Amino acid sequence: MIDKATFWIVMPALALGTYAIRFSFLGTLGARPLPGWLTRALRYTAVAVLPALVAPGVLWPAATGGETDPARLAAALVTLGVGVITRSTMGAILAGGGTLFALLALTG
Repeated sequence: MIDKATFWIVMPALALGTYAIRFSFLGTLGARPLPGWLTRALRYTAVAVLPALVAPGVLWPAATGGETDPARLAAALVTLGVGVITRSTMGAILAGGGTLFALLALTG
């Protein structure tokens, strides 16, 4: 457990650091338009973040002690396939969740 003095030193420092990071981008640009190359690059940010968040849970899930699980790999592939084919986020999520649920129920 962290002691109270350390907590109250670290917490404001983290808050100020987070504010500075956000302000450095939003505050300095203000209402100025972004360059074309930056706008194009920012389009792919959301597309890159979701796989980065999901990949550790698929490849090294805590539920299996970090061992790769065929059910989770299959569910990820089904999710990807349904998403690419239908272009439906909710359809992909539901198909992947259903696949994971069914395979985990079958394999125990």
